[in-house]
Amino acid sequence: MSSRAQIGIGKCFAQENAIDAPRNETLKCGVVLETAPALRGDITEAPPRLTSLAHGGGCGCKLAPSVLQQLLAEQAQFNPFRQLLVGTETGDDAAVWQIDDTTCVLATTDFFMPMVDDPYDFGRIAASNALSDIYAMGGRPIMALAILGMPLEKLPTHTVREILKGGRDICATAGIPVAGGHSIDTPEPIYGLAVIGTCRPADIRRNSAARPGDALILTKGLGVGIYSAAIKKQALSPDGYEEMVASTTLLNRIGAELAEDASVHAITDVTGFGLIGHALEMARGSGCALVIRDHDVPVFAQAASLAEQGFVTGASRRNWASYGDAVRLPRGMPEWRRHLLTDPQTSGGLLIACESGSAGALVETIVASGYPSARVIGCVEHGRPAAVIEE
Repeated sequence: MSSRAQIGIGKCFAQENAIDAPRNETLKCGVVLETAPALRGDITEAPPRLTSLAHGGGCGCKLAPSVLQQLLAEQAQFNPFRQLLVGTETGDDAAVWQIDDTTCVLATTDFFMPMVDDPYDFGRIAASNALSDIYAMGGRPIMALAILGMPLEKLPTHTVREILKGGRDICATAGIPVAGGHSIDTPEPIYGLAVIGTCRPADIRRNSAARPGDALILTKGLGVGIYSAAIKKQALSPDGYEEMVASTTLLNRIGAELAEDASVHAITDVTGFGLIGHALEMARGSGCALVIRDHDVPVFAQAASLAEQGFVTGASRRNWASYGDAVRLPRGMPEWRRHLLTDPQTSGGLLIACESGSAGALVETIVASGYPSARVIGCVEHGRPAAVIEE
């Protein structure tokens, strides 16, 4: 084991005294730590902005959809375990393992580099994003493990503590513990969670069960990646920052409630591949075309103007390059508008396919549950799997 795995190594993660350990102190688990300058208090200058230490942030760090498909192609064809109800075959949000006739276990992991400079907000956003995968599958989380990588020569102790506190506080809101985790010394800050949840077999909601005639509902506005690009250049207003943090720390727990409604056929969360990318995953998995009405899609208040000014992430461009001819856009759509639909979301909203006759009542329920941006944005049709954008 390298002496540079310096903070909460392995199972020592939960011991906060590992953070304050003096040079070469032996902890209770028998691990000897050579404490980094940041943890000894040797760093006296102001800490760097978190976003300045990362080449990307949030779910914009994800591999492009086309690259991920190539990497997982062989694995998706191999599943000898009958209890594994959901694996990698359709790019769903969490793995699902059936324990018995009444209980399934859901498992997911999600982590990334900072998209904001406030360490507490970074922790909250990352934790909310990881929990979302469980909710999107119709489950309820029961426990989380933290994943932490920090450049310990550059960040002071209190910064790392605030990141961890943000994650713990969001998990407390979800009613679950952060029961442990793992940490390493890394060149860029990384934080996230592995999350375990449960659900009934009948309540599993995959991204591959949309049906022709279904309505499509989106529960949060788009623009997280665009706002993150503006933060990098210190060009986002305080109001914009508050809007983004409020959205990205709003738990998608409504997914577990909607999964108990038989009129809800498919759910996925909109994250790093953008609205179009995750709609395309649903279309391909379901064997249908998803039609999205551009003017009905909710967006953050400043997202359109910032996109017009060129605040766009590299991930948005990579997303678009991955879609190929499976996406149809209206003639003359401005490039900046397209970037709203390919914008990588972090802790984004849920994309829901439901019976059209139930859509209005479901939107009312979702809005009343604390998701004011929720609305019907399109429908599911027969046809070649594609994402079709209409004005």
